Amino acid sequence: MIRKSVLLAAALSAVALTASAQEAKRPEFPFTTEKAYDAGKVAAYKGKHAAAYKYIDANKAAHVENVQRWVRQRSISAQNDGVTQMAEMLAADLRALGFKEAELAPTKRHPGVWGYYDAGAKTTIAVYMMYDVQPIEPVGWNVDAFAGTIVEDHDLGRVLMARGATNQKGPQRIFLNALEAIIKAEGKLPVNVMLLAEGEEELGSPHYPDLIAKYADRLKQANGGVLFPMMGQTLAGGVQMSLGVKGNIYFELEAQGGPQGGPKDAEIHSSLKAIVDAPGLRLAQAIASLTSPDGNVIAVPGFYDSIRQPNQEEQELINGVLPAWTANEPAMRKALGVDKWIDGMSGREAITQYLFNTTLNMDGIWGGYQGEGTKTILPHKFTAKFDSRLVPNQTPDESERLIRAHLDAKGFTDIKLTRLSGYPPAQSSVKEPLVQAVIGAYRKYGITPSVMPRLAGSAPYYVFTDILKMPIVSAGIGYGTGAHAPNEFIVIDPKPGSKVAGITEAEKFYVDVIHAVAKR
Repeated sequence: MIRKSVLLAAALSAVALTASAQEAKRPEFPFTTEKAYDAGKVAAYKGKHAAAYKYIDANKAAHVENVQRWVRQRSISAQNDGVTQMAEMLAADLRALGFKEAELAPTKRHPGVWGYYDAGAKTTIAVYMMYDVQPIEPVGWNVDAFAGTIVEDHDLGRVLMARGATNQKGPQRIFLNALEAIIKAEGKLPVNVMLLAEGEEELGSPHYPDLIAKYADRLKQANGGVLFPMMGQTLAGGVQMSLGVKGNIYFELEAQGGPQGGPKDAEIHSSLKAIVDAPGLRLAQAIASLTSPDGNVIAVPGFYDSIRQPNQEEQELINGVLPAWTANEPAMRKALGVDKWIDGMSGREAITQYLFNTTLNMDGIWGGYQGEGTKTILPHKFTAKFDSRLVPNQTPDESERLIRAHLDAKGFTDIKLTRLSGYPPAQSSVKEPLVQAVIGAYRKYGITPSVMPRLAGSAPYYVFTDILKMPIVSAGIGYGTGAHAPNEFIVIDPKPGSKVAGITEAEKFYVDVIHAVAKR
């Protein structure tokens, strides 16, 4: 009788899991307007700053060396490799530019860097920077990742190949080169600048809110908004301009033997599986309960409930970029090595799912024997890492609560959930004067940007939009790729005929952005 009861309970549990997965459904995002936003209607910035442009041309070699100096300084946050030294280099560079305040700001892990340049101007901008980088891949690099090597690329021209070249040391040092050009050529900047950099972005920015809190009273004076320097061009020369980011929650699930069964302290012989629970199989069942069998629908009850539908402005932005998105989908899939999107979706459905839907993704799983040959063991512990990209109005706290409640309801109370990082999504309006100024600067360079409501990736923009109530926008021309991958690079001198900007033009763009913001 007891055996039959156990089997019946197991069968009912399996049915419940299957029913839960089948009931869950990916959210849909119907549009109510066909109106499209046209960035081409924004007037091009007409300012000319010949002295600063001349300085940039004359100091190109030194400016390239500045970028090389930054990428040569190791700053792998996950390994605490050179992080403080990079923070000190950034602070020293700010002082050399004339920032009267330039200091390291300690946190519980890696320091931030605060800088303030007082130009006595009516407009103040804040600048977000990150000075940390990802670990180096064990294989795949054609050069020493921290040598700052200039490479001749037959397709692109001269490129700087190094870890941090495009994410984000390259564009950030290029931005500082532009500030230097204005200061040297014109005597001072046309705006005051507050800069707050972190050394933990690649760790999920766990302590950036603490840095924001420390300087909040100062940062609230930044009436011009927040800039994030970034390489913005595609190989075709266009720019995809994003006004926000998704949020993120990163967590681990762990199954280990204990009172509920399984070996507690170490692996045991696999013959004992006949009478001993297996934590690895336990974790596999818990993970399987989180999604539909194909992994594409989140089966956690309520996980989709808080998602906000696209508003009028977001719909207009998507309508404006939809033709370019649809035309570029085959190239995107080819570049990613992906044959098709989920269920063969395309066009509006694909872009809205990409930008407005949440995700649940397994980044890695490990435990037990993974070497050559065989080793018949029953491991005592297995662990998996997950990330979930959050959209308005999701929060990390509620997402974690829902996942924990789901696991508990399915009988997986023994599965340990550890949150490693998390923050909410953030977004600025296309109507913000800062955003309009940046679009105007792009227009001066013959670029009408495709304006997206957000990136599908994540960054801690919420500290500005939600806490300080300030708009933030990433901006920059030039081309780079390979972030988080081998052979990361930025283009220094593009191949003749290329529509991609080189380092000098990228710096001139920032000169124009600074002046355009000052005039708003």
